[in-house]
Amino acid sequence: MKIKEFIVVEGKDDTTAIKRAVDADTIETNGSALNIETIEKIKRAQQTRGVIIFTDPDFPGEKIRKTISRHVAGCKHAFLAKEQAISKSGKGLGVEHASPEAIRNALQDAQLMHEPMNEEISQEDLITAGLIGGEGAKDRRIKLGKILKIGYTNGKQLHKRLMMFRISPEEFVAALNVIRQEEEQRNE
Repeated sequence: MKIKEFIVVEGKDDTTAIKRAVDADTIETNGSALNIETIEKIKRAQQTRGVIIFTDPDFPGEKIRKTISRHVAGCKHAFLAKEQAISKSGKGLGVEHASPEAIRNALQDAQLMHEPMNEEISQEDLITAGLIGGEGAKDRRIKLGKILKIGYTNGKQLHKRLMMFRISPEEFVAALNVIRQEEEQRNE
């Protein structure tokens, strides 16, 4: 699988894992030591071939993702669920620990997320669905992130992430139905 865009990763081990999974060029941020020179390189890459941000599913990875997104408009985003990024020993977490298949799937999903969207999911929809505030909201957001392949986000960022990935109201409702069915089965 050949990836046209540059893939922005945190470090050398991530680059190695990406190259095991796909034919692609990477830009390394050197972890959270993201500097202006690297931001400029990412801007240039975005202008020429496009960029997919693919950071670790943890707080530092999310911080790097947000910093790049703030400085470079129009980036695509690839996400791994935490369980896909845990090392065999169970002590490490990151893109470098993911299987080639999980990496390919995440990159494929990132490339499919740029279709126009007519309707929007409102903040009110998220509250009504029990995704913001209230008992079990965090667990529902975790499940929603897995089903929609958009990663976990807190309540404040959920709406933004849904819009960024252009999740349609139909996809949103279908994912909610899966979550509700699981909850009903647990409560029986």
